[in-house]
Amino acid sequence: MAQTKFKGSPIHTAGELPSVGATAPDFTLVKTDLSERKLSSYSGKKILNIFPSVDTPVCAKSVRTFHERAEKLPGVTVLNISADLPFAHTRFCASEGISNAEGLSTFRGDFGDKYGVKLVDGPLAGLLARSVLVLDEQNKVLHVELVPEIAQEPNYDAALAKAQ
Repeated sequence: MAQTKFKGSPIHTAGELPSVGATAPDFTLVKTDLSERKLSSYSGKKILNIFPSVDTPVCAKSVRTFHERAEKLPGVTVLNISADLPFAHTRFCASEGISNAEGLSTFRGDFGDKYGVKLVDGPLAGLLARSVLVLDEQNKVLHVELVPEIAQEPNYDAALAKAQ
């Protein structure tokens, strides 16, 4: 069980994020068209941008920032993962003019438990802790960040440096 904070108060996750050097567990998440997609179906390097809800300012900013900065990196896919329904991802990207972001919902699966990011207490219990993983072409973990305060943005520079 890992710990992060929400507005200064400690909250806990269902476990621990995969460690650097480990192989990330496969998952099945729901795309915006309601089809399912596995981690193993993505090629190249991947940034897993994990967050509570695209309907919050910091989460929305992380999607925009990773989209803008990672699209300049060839062979890198950003997977924006939250418990939001796929419709929320679709609405957000449409309102922001983002056409090639990959929004994925955990609403049918156990991603939060597998990756140790499901919040188990506090007012956001059931949602995902803000975190970032960078995976190589074989899904080996190159970078891990559990953001210490959910209202704080992730370290974009550190993640993007590992994705290059």
